[in-house]
Amino acid sequence: MSTYIAIWFLHLNTDWFSLRQPVLKTLPLVLRTPSHGRMVITSTNAVAESKGIRKGMVLADARAIIPDLQIIDDQADLPQKLLRRIAEWCIRFTPIVAVDLPDGLLFDASGCSHLWGGDEAYVGDIVKRLTQRGYNIRVALADTPGAAWAVARFGNDSLIIPKGKQLEAILPLPPEALRLDVENCERLHKLGFHQIQQFINLPRASLRRRFGQQVLTQLDKVLGSEVEFLDPVIPVVSYQERLPCLEPIITVTGIEIALQELLTMLCLRLQQDQKGVRTAIFKSYRVDGKIEHVEISTNRPSHHVKHLFKLFELKLSSIEPALGIELFVLEASKVEDHFSKQEKMWEDTGGLDDIRLAELLDRIASRVGMYAIHRYVPAEHYWPERSFKKANSLQEELTTSWRTDKQRPLQILRRPERIEVTAPIPDYPPMLFIYKGRIHKIVKADGPERIEQEWWLQQGQHRDYYHVEDESGHRYWLFRLGHYHDKIFQWFIHGYFS
Repeated sequence: MSTYIAIWFLHLNTDWFSLRQPVLKTLPLVLRTPSHGRMVITSTNAVAESKGIRKGMVLADARAIIPDLQIIDDQADLPQKLLRRIAEWCIRFTPIVAVDLPDGLLFDASGCSHLWGGDEAYVGDIVKRLTQRGYNIRVALADTPGAAWAVARFGNDSLIIPKGKQLEAILPLPPEALRLDVENCERLHKLGFHQIQQFINLPRASLRRRFGQQVLTQLDKVLGSEVEFLDPVIPVVSYQERLPCLEPIITVTGIEIALQELLTMLCLRLQQDQKGVRTAIFKSYRVDGKIEHVEISTNRPSHHVKHLFKLFELKLSSIEPALGIELFVLEASKVEDHFSKQEKMWEDTGGLDDIRLAELLDRIASRVGMYAIHRYVPAEHYWPERSFKKANSLQEELTTSWRTDKQRPLQILRRPERIEVTAPIPDYPPMLFIYKGRIHKIVKADGPERIEQEWWLQQGQHRDYYHVEDESGHRYWLFRLGHYHDKIFQWFIHGYFS
């Protein structure tokens, strides 16, 4: 069965100003805004309300009642900002929290109350925590959002409606509890329908003909005949696990235990659905309202608890528990299909498909960053600097094979660099070369290997490449651009073998 909670902030805007200026809590306070050439009250606090000041009253009339009335200009977008901020804080109670303008929140609390020990303890904790933060609220729990909303604002008895009892709960409430427009409410009251029980049993055709479809639609939403969907402030992640704490956690050991338990639950779900984590976020909700989080990513989908824990473990030291953490949430924000591969006894294992390689790269990336790890694949070009390219992923398939008939250096410069060379006769390897001010005497050499320009890309001179080794045992890849007998030929260094 679904369970919903409605929170009504009786004095949302004025409570916020009182939090910023605590002295206002004991003074009559109102917010004002201009309307048709006069100032009208848009919000009041409890003190002003107890002295007869009401929303919609002309400010001059209110001042006549309370000469020392505290007045602040209203802000049109303030309720939206406040409710969203409070809704994000309330994620600690349920993953689905929706803003209900102008002065409320709605929770989908299905399956949450048992973590607090029952509905009463759950609702009681919500009331306690929000009241401590300085807000004057009423909270109701029911099977439908509409019933919870109605009871929170107009109920007089218990604000926790038992399962299946929403009809009995709304019968004595006024028509406004159905969230009808002002016109329909006025018409119902003029006809003597001051409680829902006075018209709920009338024929539906008569209600529709007299008041339109809205009355029937809102009744169906309250009673559960029509589903009402909430629009959460934070989209719900399909793969998410939550772990509330009976006591605030302040130790690294406690954080590690919570992470281990959440990973175990999450990976079990992923394994059953043949999914694996690509990106995951571990969030820690602190007592002071702040949220600490760490994020990991993997090269390949994984539901290996031990491996994912190691990735998080490297970053747990960045979590500052302060006064304590009261809720842990683990979200797999990005998942992909992950099917177990069957290994054959007569075939070699390993290579890029080896899961151990992917996990090793994940651990390295957690320390140095994913940007520092690159994989290169061959490209269909003869020109050396074009003969390879960065792979998009570890699993990218090769479109051509690496060239193995000719030796190539492990490190190729992005752009060949000019060097000065001494060579005995045409087409012979150089005797020495000068690179960055240092003289390298060549003791061994092999070449030339001629590589022509790719005429379909650009025109230009050919290159004659040489493998050379200097007196220190270091090997280089050099080339001469153009024929030796050309007056404009030049020498370059293009790579290092060792």
